[in-house]
Formats: sequence, structure tokens, C-alpha cells
Amino acid sequence: MKEHKGMRPQDIVLLLKLIIDSDQEIKIKDLSSKLFISASEVSESLNRSAIAGLLNPQDRSVNREAFLKFLEFGLPYVFPAQLGPVMQGMYTAHSESSLYLSFSSEEKLVWADDQGKERGQSILPLYPSVVKAVRKDRILYKLLALCDIIRIGNVSDKNKAVWQLREIFQSKI
Repeated sequence: MKEHKGMRPQDIVLLLKLIIDSDQEIKIKDLSSKLFISASEVSESLNRSAIAGLLNPQDRSVNREAFLKFLEFGLPYVFPAQLGPVMQGMYTAHSESSLYLSFSSEEKLVWADDQGKERGQSILPLYPSVVKAVRKDRILYKLLALCDIIRIGNVSDKNKAVWQLREIFQSKI
């Protein structure tokens, strides 16, 4: 039996990507290159998620209901977002373009990024490579922005974000 070392932030990113690519054969090297996470980290992440009951190790399918519950009730406590200085970057949380009209916050939030064209109060992404990965994956960007709302938003916004994630998880992405 393997020792469970607890979830890590990259596990959330990886599980979201597995949901997005659930209709494809999923290889560790592909996940590694798409997420800019080393193959060994991907492998360790898959093991942690399987031990936590969030992933079926045989077919690498995500237990979506359990994962959604973890995001709703665990994410803000296990991986809370902390506000940093105003910086140049890429919009996240309420500020992400597809979410902006659905949420109440006027505050602009960004992941720090030298190539970013936006300005706002910074928060650290779940994992440093997220900014690179979402440039190539619009759906992953939206899912991670929703996760950031759960990490930092008020109760009403958190509930809306969970509802949107549930809708996305239940649909065929």
C-alpha cells in the first residue's frame, strides 16, 4: 500500500485537464507537455488522485462528483488564494472574459505574467505553469478561473462557480 502524501495544487490542474480530455486516450507524456508539468510529477499526481478516490487508475477517469465536492468544500481551505500587489498579467477568477458578466466583483484579478496585457491585483495560480498551459487551452483557463473564484470569492460567487463547474462536468466537454 502506498503512503498518501496529500493532494498538491498541480493535482487540481491535472484532474481538470483529464475531464477536458476525457474522450481521448490519455498518456502521461501528453499531459506533461500540455500542462508544462514533468512526466514524473504527472505520474505522482495521478497516484495521489487515485489514492484520494478522485481518479480511477485503470482508465484515468475522474470521479467528477467527488472532485466537485473537493473543489467546493476543500479547495478554499487546502489551497487558499492570497491577494498580492497590482501587477501586469492574465485575468483570472471573476475577471476572466467569459465569466466577467456572471459575477459581482468589480475588482480585477490577474495571474502575474510578463506577456499579459491586463493589470489587476495578483493572486498566485494553483501551479506556476498554469499561465503557459491556459494560453493553449481556453476550457482549462475557464475551469481554473472558476476554481480561483472558489478560492477567493464570496459565498454567492463560490456557489455560482460550483454550479458552473457542475454544469461543465456533466456536459460532454
